[in-house]
Amino acid sequence: MPDTKIVLIAGPTASGKSALALNLARETGGEIVNADSMQIYAGLRVLTAGPSPEDLAQAPHHLFGVADAADGWSVGRWLTAATQILAGIAARGRPAIVVGGTGLYFRALTHGLADVPPVPETQREISALLYAAQGEPEFRDILAGLDPQAEARIEIGDRQRLVRAHAVAVATGKSLTAWQTDTRPALEAGTWRGVVLDPSRAELYARCDARLGLMVEHGALDEVAAMEARGLDPSLPALKAVGYRELAAHLRGETDLDAALDAARQETRRYAKRQMTWFRNQTPDWERVAALPPYGSLRDRLPPEGEEP
Repeated sequence: MPDTKIVLIAGPTASGKSALALNLARETGGEIVNADSMQIYAGLRVLTAGPSPEDLAQAPHHLFGVADAADGWSVGRWLTAATQILAGIAARGRPAIVVGGTGLYFRALTHGLADVPPVPETQREISALLYAAQGEPEFRDILAGLDPQAEARIEIGDRQRLVRAHAVAVATGKSLTAWQTDTRPALEAGTWRGVVLDPSRAELYARCDARLGLMVEHGALDEVAAMEARGLDPSLPALKAVGYRELAAHLRGETDLDAALDAARQETRRYAKRQMTWFRNQTPDWERVAALPPYGSLRDRLPPEGEEP
């Protein structure tokens, strides 16, 4: 990819990433690229805190609301699209600002994505049955014998990733960690800078709580109602957006709105905590920036040009 500087702005939900990215784009003439797995999907702009029409008018935006909810995107599909877009931005001689809270997207850009061979459906089913029969603690012990690094890094309760790691190791004879290690980063060293927004937990949780109420005021319930009317498979990625399940339960009459909002706020805080932990562990060398006023400048906080990130 051409030697054009790229700024990666990561952080937990409600930390102010989008406002900082937009401000930096205005200051530098840059273009914004989405790195949030939920903001890819059309129809949930308010619930996923996607850019408003006013935001879109202020700077070029890419990969926001481009996919239908019925069409689940993988990390690999996002990486292919993002790489093509970044090449186009570089060819135009403009800065690129990649912003979002999906850690695996940033890792794919900066470390590469493993070209893991397809795993037979029968093996995936066998691994899933083994997990169900053994339970998570014993299944983790089994996985630790095949892929100790994967067992250590996969969060408690993440059944899907545990089962996948087991299935890959058994089917290919090579651990998922080994496949992931044998990769090339999509971004060349020296072409990017990484920044993580790292507000205090109390401030972040307060922002999460306040924002959810605003989302409902501005149409989040209408978005969920329209999506529910489509009768989509609930396992689709778009329907796992934080707050969707709780608001959908309210619309079905299973709970009142206050209870739904309380549950959604709790889930949002849990999600933010997981994001903070991920970025703390996976991007220890990225610059940390405390939460700023909505349109505070980020330009002066970036590492000097020419330094390695």
